[in-house]
Amino acid sequence: MTRPPTDPADAFAELGRIKLGDVGLDDVLQRVAELAKRVLPTPVEVSVTLVRDGTGYTAAFTHDLALEMDERQYAQESGPCLDASATGGVLSVPDIAAEDRWPDWAERGREAGVGSSVSIGLPIQEAVVGALNVYARTPHSFDEDSVSVLETFAAYAAVALANAQLYDSTATLARQMQEAMASRAVIEQAKGIIMAERRCTPAEAFAILAKVSPGPNRKVRDVAQALVDRTVGASGA
Repeated sequence: MTRPPTDPADAFAELGRIKLGDVGLDDVLQRVAELAKRVLPTPVEVSVTLVRDGTGYTAAFTHDLALEMDERQYAQESGPCLDASATGGVLSVPDIAAEDRWPDWAERGREAGVGSSVSIGLPIQEAVVGALNVYARTPHSFDEDSVSVLETFAAYAAVALANAQLYDSTATLARQMQEAMASRAVIEQAKGIIMAERRCTPAEAFAILAKVSPGPNRKVRDVAQALVDRTVGASGA
């Protein structure tokens, strides 16, 4: 039995309740796809395309049909989801049987039982663009009201995706800062050991560390850690 569609307002509210600290970017993308599937009265399958450095990939999908239709476009480097990603606009295919802009993709869609589709661009960040792709098995499944709902939903989705990307980037930056602080701490320890042994200045101690690690595969931090470990080991012997 087909359940009634979710009220778009309820779907938007659910999207807004996603706590980015509790879920990863992949989970956010999957929620976006599932919520988009639930807001239309027509049975559909949904995917989310992301394009990085000119290469498209499907980050989330509700059914293999949506994934297959996306990947056909990536292989050919052409199709509505890629065009919508590039322009940020809406690419509608009312009847895939009559589609002539992407004939190979349309033929594969007909074979797979797709009747119509719509892709809506998601401008997420300067370096990341994407599209919300919705596939239906019947032609002319997306009227103006449906497209309007999806456009509004896509706007909410883009905000959620942007926030997820920002959270992910912030977490990465925090991890890098922690690593940098740890490196600085061990380098300062090593400098202290050298200063005590050689009665030299901090600058001279760092120059000695740098001189010991001239190659690209041996970093100053690694040399410093080895010196600290050796000193700690000797003192504990």
